[in-house]
Amino acid sequence: MTAATRSPAARASRGRGGYGLFLLPGALLATVVIVVPLVSTLGISFTEWTGVGTPEFVGVDNYTKLFQDENFWASFQNILLIVVAMAVVPTLLGLVLAALLFDFVGPRLGDRFARILRNGFYLPQVLPLAVTGIVWGWILHPQYGALNSILDKVGLGTLARNWLGDEAYAIYSVMAVMVWVQIGYPVVMFMAGLQRVDPELYEAASIDGATWWQRFSRIAVHQIKPEIYIVLITTTIAALKVFGQIFVLTKGGPGNATLVPSYFAYKSYFERADVGYGSAISSVLTVLIVVLTWAFLRVQRRGEEKA
Repeated sequence: MTAATRSPAARASRGRGGYGLFLLPGALLATVVIVVPLVSTLGISFTEWTGVGTPEFVGVDNYTKLFQDENFWASFQNILLIVVAMAVVPTLLGLVLAALLFDFVGPRLGDRFARILRNGFYLPQVLPLAVTGIVWGWILHPQYGALNSILDKVGLGTLARNWLGDEAYAIYSVMAVMVWVQIGYPVVMFMAGLQRVDPELYEAASIDGATWWQRFSRIAVHQIKPEIYIVLITTTIAALKVFGQIFVLTKGGPGNATLVPSYFAYKSYFERADVGYGSAISSVLTVLIVVLTWAFLRVQRRGEEKA
């Protein structure tokens, strides 16, 4: 049978087989880098192991201990605040900033200037975590930090605090740093989304007497819902597994004021050599991320079906 006489179904089947060959390297890499470590971590979470020797199977003891651990629950209380700082606040601010750059700065000062500002907002995303952490550690230092020095020079020295060393302020100081780091990503995403909004919708709304805020909230926000869902999903996942900034700025302290699950797992792995317990923490965090991602995608799908 020649190629010309083959049925369309046979040719399509052969084409899919050819595409599968190109997917094989990525599938193998994902298996080695993601699937194998994930399964190994889950298996080790049912053992007691110091990282040396033979793991001892202990069943669900690590999980029983974990759900009774005050440090574990403290870390999840803190991660909820981190989610607010890395997902909720940047998404809301990013929407407004993107709209201002797109609707006011671009038309009045030029698209080039708007792009410069957009890139400035995004710059913290590309800086190394260690660099930003060290710089913010200097800024927030209680003795020679820039923030306390500025407060003192403008006559507000009574507001100076040990921002990262006081349990009452540490988590909120970290949250402020997280907002600064994260804000550029939503701005870039939403500005890209606003470019595909039909200008005729804005024009029709203006003719009907709609204000800028009404056009933004009732037209633009609804048109860029896919970008909003993507930003919320990715930033929430990033918040749940945040580690670098906590490690550089506070190391989970003072006390447990800034402890988060990823750093709690790190301490169990490398400081206490309790690999089984650390694996249990990581497994619970992984399940939480998967469940939240599934929930976000389900909500997004329902929204698209209603639209």
